[in-house]
Order: sequence, then C-alpha cells, then structure tokens
Amino acid sequence: MRILIIEDEEPIADLLYYGLTREGFEVMAANTGEEGMKALETFRPDMLLLDWMLPDISGLDICKSVTEKWNIPIIMITARSYIDDRVRGLEMGADDYITKPFDMREVIARINTIRRRLEKENWGGQEEESKVIRVGDLEILPEEMVVKLRGEEVPLTPKEYELLLYMYNNRGKVLSRTLLLDTVWGYDFYGDTRTVDIHVQRLRKKLDLHDTIQTVFGVGYKFAK
Repeated sequence: MRILIIEDEEPIADLLYYGLTREGFEVMAANTGEEGMKALETFRPDMLLLDWMLPDISGLDICKSVTEKWNIPIIMITARSYIDDRVRGLEMGADDYITKPFDMREVIARINTIRRRLEKENWGGQEEESKVIRVGDLEILPEEMVVKLRGEEVPLTPKEYELLLYMYNNRGKVLSRTLLLDTVWGYDFYGDTRTVDIHVQRLRKKLDLHDTIQTVFGVGYKFAK
C-alpha cells in the first residue's frame, strides 16, 4: 500500500515516514502543496496523509482538488481541533481527521481501519455486486467502483461510495446515524454522527438523490425502494 505524506513540518513528516515504513507501507513525503500535487501524479498513492496548513497551498484546497480527480482516501493531520474545522475538512472530502500532537499507534490504527473497509468486498445484498445497479438516472458499477449520473461519471470519495452502496444494499430499511457510522466508518472511528449527515448531503447533491435518500427524523436515513 502506497501512502503519500504532505506535511511541511520536517520532524512530523520524518516521524510519519519512518513509522509507516516500519509498518511495511511504501511511503513518500512532500513538504509543500506543490510538491505533493506532483507526487500524486508520479507516485500514485493509495492513501493521502495531508496537513491542513501548508506554506503554499491550503490543505483544504488540495483535499478538494484530490477528491474531484482521484478516488483516494484522505486523512487530515492538523493542529486545528475545533469541531467546525473538522466539519470543513469532511465537507471537502476528507475521510478521517487526526489532531497534533498524535501517537503513531493512532495514525496506524486509522490507516488500517480505512484499508480494511476498502478491502471488504461484501456489504450485504451480495447479489448486487456482480452487475450494474440502476436507480433512475443513476448507474453503479460495483466491480469498477464507478458511479454515473445520466451517463456521466461522478467522482466520489471512497467513503461516499461505501455509504451509497451500503444504503442501496439495505434499501427500504431505516438506518440510524449510529449504525451507519459504525458500519461504514468502523467502531474505532473518532468522529460523531454529523459525519454521516455531511456525507449524505454530498451524495444527495452529487447524485441528485434528494428524493431517494430520505430523512427519518430523529433516527437517520432510508434509501427508498
């Protein structure tokens, strides 16, 4: 698994580099946003560890750019710990969020959690996995992890795709926010249920699913049959 680190503080970048290399990951580190964007093209990472505050480009801008072009999970690493900052990072496409100072064991645990989720092939309703799924003007190609709206491919983050497929495979069922958080993000994810709300809002907007993903007030959501 290839991991790209974009972090301007060299001690932190070195800590991450050597810690992840020791765990068996193939790692590259960039100290500026510009270097990081070039590394994305050449290194082709499977995951991105991204600092929020870089000397040349905002980490949020990089996060937004990456999610629009690539299907790469992103973990934001930053000293900003306010809940509004976390929400902004998630809205831009980040999959997880770690605040400085951190313990390498936590970083590795977060990475492994995301990796396990990406490696899972069965999400319930396995009979849907081998064919194209059609919902109105929407097409889901599970084998390719591709989603199209009216014939045009729509870029989704890995977490958005996982949430969409899980809700579809459980269509007609009322799914609580806590259940979605535990199932799609994992029990060791440190976010809260607002994370689910943000991702549902993005799916509705990107895929025109305002009527299909229904809000069950006080509980969660339902993917209409």
